[in-house]
Amino acid sequence: MDAAARMDVIRELCSFENRLAGTDAERRAANRLATRLRDGGRRAETEPTYVHPKYGLVHATHCALGFAASLLAIVQPAIGFAIVLATAVSMYLDLNYRTYLLRRLFFRRASQNVVSPGKRADAPARVLLCAHYDAARTGAAFDPKRVARGARLAARLPLPIGPFRILFWSLAILLPILGARMAGIDSALISLLQVPPTLILLVGVFMLTDIELSDVVPGANDNASGVATVLSLAQELGADPPANLDVWVVLTGGEECLQEGMRSFVRTHRADLDRETTYFVNVDTVGHGNVRFETGAGWVITYPLDRRLVELCDAIATADRQDSNRYQAQPLVHGLAGDSMPPRIAGFPATAITCLNDLNYVPGYHTPDDTPDRVDPAALDRAHGFALELVRALDRDVGRRSGRVTE
Repeated sequence: MDAAARMDVIRELCSFENRLAGTDAERRAANRLATRLRDGGRRAETEPTYVHPKYGLVHATHCALGFAASLLAIVQPAIGFAIVLATAVSMYLDLNYRTYLLRRLFFRRASQNVVSPGKRADAPARVLLCAHYDAARTGAAFDPKRVARGARLAARLPLPIGPFRILFWSLAILLPILGARMAGIDSALISLLQVPPTLILLVGVFMLTDIELSDVVPGANDNASGVATVLSLAQELGADPPANLDVWVVLTGGEECLQEGMRSFVRTHRADLDRETTYFVNVDTVGHGNVRFETGAGWVITYPLDRRLVELCDAIATADRQDSNRYQAQPLVHGLAGDSMPPRIAGFPATAITCLNDLNYVPGYHTPDDTPDRVDPAALDRAHGFALELVRALDRDVGRRSGRVTE
């Protein structure tokens, strides 16, 4: 599949307008992708699942509870502390895919993952090429100027930051402050320390609610570009199969409500997949900029990605820099998360491939400007080439470790 064919996939996927998680448009897009895989000679099924598409309201409620509890603690410190503690636990478990507490109170919708197993179940290892096909809502939080300022700030900080990190740790930092109030320490300093996290939570309420009231974006770069790249990789690897890998394709729904589709896939298949020999390679937002391979990510804390996959990516990037520097690939540690994170937390080797600009962000991310005409075919080629080299390198590595010789 050449660049023109990948662009056709992107345009076709974007023709399913408003393909928000749990919508009919998302379902129709999934069925079309399954048909494409079958037409390419692969088995493909749509696996039903349920998602909570109103993630913004879920976490706006977390922020609202924290804000209200902070105010309540001025007169009732113990009650305020208890509410903040319960809210922080709920938010942490939610953002780390452990269990849903507050989210369970919100409605859920039917969604689906498109799953295409490989044809070589007896292979020494398995690689899952993943991309999500649903689209996100926009909002004031994704204003391009605001995103650019945030990227410049993040580049200067020693630790990765992200929106949910700021909100969660603002909630968590209230605990020692309210604990001091419970101990009878009611000084001007305590009141002063309490103000910033409380105001941050209030801002979070408005920003997250605004997202839920905003329109759905076309989602060409995020993530029709990733879907097109995975379909292209599947076609090429089908024509020239790896000797030691069983190649799966997993196209997830519900990623934009914080990876619920991938979380569901991992929970459904974790008994069938060997954690030692199953590798997840997520392809996300590869239509603009240069290649980045994920080495660390997470909504709340940074989880390192699989060491061996990172080493292979780094070896490819180093060799490329000594040659044409076509990919301009760099490692990426950031305070966000995508579909590589649920399998990583479940104990599977995983990484993600994306394309970003020099400040490590995507212009037009989650905005109405994320249209097919803004996708750069050259970026698609870079991501496709890098991902293909990664699969080939993994194939050789598995062959060496299993005692098989791979040309």
